[in-house]
Amino acid sequence: MKLKMPPTRGNLVKAARAMVLAQGGHDLLEQKRQVLMMELVRHMDAAKSLQKDMASVFSGAYESLQRANVSLGIDTVEEIAQSVPLVSDITVRLRSVMGVEIPEVDPVDPVPTPSYSFHSSSSAMDKAYLRAREVLSLLVRLAEVETSVYRLAVQVRKTHRRVNALEKVVIPANREAMVFIADVLEEGDREDFVRMKIAKEHRPGGRN
Repeated sequence: MKLKMPPTRGNLVKAARAMVLAQGGHDLLEQKRQVLMMELVRHMDAAKSLQKDMASVFSGAYESLQRANVSLGIDTVEEIAQSVPLVSDITVRLRSVMGVEIPEVDPVDPVPTPSYSFHSSSSAMDKAYLRAREVLSLLVRLAEVETSVYRLAVQVRKTHRRVNALEKVVIPANREAMVFIADVLEEGDREDFVRMKIAKEHRPGGRN
């Protein structure tokens, strides 16, 4: 990208100021990108760990549910499940990381509060309920981390584009404009000097 600027001293000052601003913006964006990348890597590591845990916990929960179905029957298990209250008190907060809003969710206690009669239940049903609660607790944490990964990745990509634009387009264009204007002004100064010298020599009393 070439900046079309008339080669004047005023434009040289403007190009110099633009260069300072572009360089400062580049440095700030580069710092932002590094911070976001560190945060992104941390959340990605957490997501991988949680996904592994989720596979194991979900498998155990499904196995416990099957045993409860065999022990009590599917209809009884469904009836008991209807008595379990929906979880609606999940608290989500937002934390800003370099302008990116990252969710933070209050942990869900994996130990449930009794909500059905133990008389009509069984140990298999109780275990299935406990495992289901563990799944919920991990799902909440996984949703928090994966949402953070997505938001951070989007912002890292945007910041990377801006850094590249400044580094490869804006800064080189300003540098080229400054060099061009400085060269033209220097050449003009030399021509003025030569003209003044010639004019001086041809003035009365000057050298012939």
